[in-house]
Amino acid sequence: MNQGKLTFKGGVHVPEYKELTEKKSIEVAESPQFAYIPLHQHIGAPCDPIVNVGDRVKIGQKIGESGAFVSGSVHASIAGTVKEIKMMFTPTGTKTKCIVIENDGTDEMDDSLKAKDLETLTGEEILAIIKEAGITGMGGASFPAHVKFAPPKDKPIDTVIINGAECEPYLTADHRVMLEYAELIVVGTKAIKKALNVENVYIATENNKMDAVEALKAVIKPEDKIEVVALKTKYPQGDEKRVINAITGREVPSGGLPMDVGCVVSNISTAKAIGDAVVSGKPLYERVVTVTGRGIAEPKNLLVRMGTPIGDLIKQCGGFSKKPGKIISGGPMMGFAQFNLEAPIIKGSGGLLIFPEEEVKEEVVLPCIKCGKCLQVCPVRLQPLYISAYALKNNVEKAEGYNAMDCVECGACSFICPAKRPLAESIKNIKKEIIAKRKKS
Repeated sequence: MNQGKLTFKGGVHVPEYKELTEKKSIEVAESPQFAYIPLHQHIGAPCDPIVNVGDRVKIGQKIGESGAFVSGSVHASIAGTVKEIKMMFTPTGTKTKCIVIENDGTDEMDDSLKAKDLETLTGEEILAIIKEAGITGMGGASFPAHVKFAPPKDKPIDTVIINGAECEPYLTADHRVMLEYAELIVVGTKAIKKALNVENVYIATENNKMDAVEALKAVIKPEDKIEVVALKTKYPQGDEKRVINAITGREVPSGGLPMDVGCVVSNISTAKAIGDAVVSGKPLYERVVTVTGRGIAEPKNLLVRMGTPIGDLIKQCGGFSKKPGKIISGGPMMGFAQFNLEAPIIKGSGGLLIFPEEEVKEEVVLPCIKCGKCLQVCPVRLQPLYISAYALKNNVEKAEGYNAMDCVECGACSFICPAKRPLAESIKNIKKEIIAKRKKS
């Protein structure tokens, strides 16, 4: 393939700010005194607790599960005692039931964690391991992986893409995972390949991470039949439909899914988590998080237990360097602003950004001048100015008619808008109204 040149139409070139952490090796974060583990960290049905207040749990023990197909079980990230089960806010701004565990300091692992031999596993057994490990998409969408890797029989899959683009500014967690866990990524990729029974397998990143390309190539054997691809650095190259288009030339239809064009896309950290589940029987109870920004004293890439309060991570990075103006979970383009430091790290938490007051200012919103820049950069080829205009008037039918539901909420339109219109924000809000309307009909 034409390395470094493959890309999609549209998009923007945003300042990267990755130099704060891209050269910093992953450090193991301190385990929290209290872990607040949400029972809903995924798309789909929330879990029910399967432990009670007063129970002692071990690391990796399943503590929540659901009978629904589209769901992902949750596991204890520390050993200790269940103190309470209560409603709490997560970094996404939603409130959900959380299991609160007090750490007893033993770090005792659950006896159920057993290593497997990938060569002897069937596709069905791999899916069962992924489901039991509670693995969900770790790129932000948090779709249960065992569901993604079991498409309907009328949707044959011929291509798997492991997505390591990590195009959001500031974030370097996936980059460091590729550099430091390349072998586990390959094991996970081979497991996905076997589960889906496909031959075309790519690991994709951007050409600003050529060291990751070399690290992956060094551990891939010819018989693995896995190709590493460096895509052009551009935002939102990490969107799964943009990755598909860049590598295969295929376009997912309006309202469609990657499986409609024979593809499955999985995040690089998800592949690593699957590797962990196969090699050591480890469920998804920790992940790498980038803690960065000009407002933190020591930016770091940390391996963090799920349920760790974001305030704990700030302390472990030396605290605030300046008075914070905004704290964001995720990246600056698609992340969620935080209003308290008690929100816990969840499976979809790839970053924690701290901006000082001087970097945060309220923009003056001006009238739209119909310059067309938002149309030029929209990776889905929508008309953000019209969708937003109808959204601001709460005209659900008109916004839906302009295919608002196809918006990937990347924020490229808001970034490029000279009038500082709330394009992405308003479209995101009207999409919720459209979903509510469809549920009623």
